[in-house]
Amino acid sequence: MANSNLPRRIIKETQRLLSEPAPGISASPSEENMRYFNVMILGPTQSPYEGGVFKLELFLPEEYPMAPPKVRFLTKIYHPNIDKAIQLGRICLDILKDKWSPALQIRTLLLSFQALLSAPNPDDPLSDNIAKHWKTNEVEAVETVKECTRLYATGA
Repeated sequence: MANSNLPRRIIKETQRLLSEPAPGISASPSEENMRYFNVMILGPTQSPYEGGVFKLELFLPEEYPMAPPKVRFLTKIYHPNIDKAIQLGRICLDILKDKWSPALQIRTLLLSFQALLSAPNPDDPLSDNIAKHWKTNEVEAVETVKECTRLYATGA
């Protein structure tokens, strides 16, 4: 991790992520580009995503920490706040947009994604169809989540 081109803050955050990983989350920088992270989040227990392993990519732009990281899900997922198109994988989360603060860190962001899996917010959706499904028939939507998790996030 001796990349002298990186700001000290990124080096410190990366060291902390590697030495003190958050439960259920792993994030490791790419050897080719220390601003690019491979992330894996385990589906939270007692959530419909339980048992899934969700892969994300996170990139720290040159403007970080004044600008938020760029993040997307690589694992296909059925969630009202995450774009289900695998090539996009965008995430609807206020701290990735207008609520971003330089005081936030990569770790905080990753914990927010994990929390989003525990508590989807159909009232602020990225996918209107999934949000509508969630609001009109939550039991069926949760079953769809479990099936998609089994198909795309468990290696089954």
